[in-house]
Amino acid sequence: MKNISKIAAALAAVFLLLSAASCNKQIFDTTYHFDYAYIGLPNGECVEGRVESWTDFEDGDQLQIKIDGTWYLVHASNAVLVSGRK
Repeated sequence: MKNISKIAAALAAVFLLLSAASCNKQIFDTTYHFDYAYIGLPNGECVEGRVESWTDFEDGDQLQIKIDGTWYLVHASNAVLVSGRK
């Protein structure tokens, strides 16, 4: 009887891992620190500088990045965030 419960627990764990891997969601929320950003604006201008603050949004691909006191709301494909650059 103990073997059956161990097998059932193992199958349940495998099922949970496979179902979590098949969706595009993070299981654990992680916080990242970025020091520098490069942002491409719609007019072709590029902004770069030290990141004062940044935020991403759960329901989309937008980033809100603060450089030199100015907030930029951009699509993630138009920004590069760099860690380790001073």
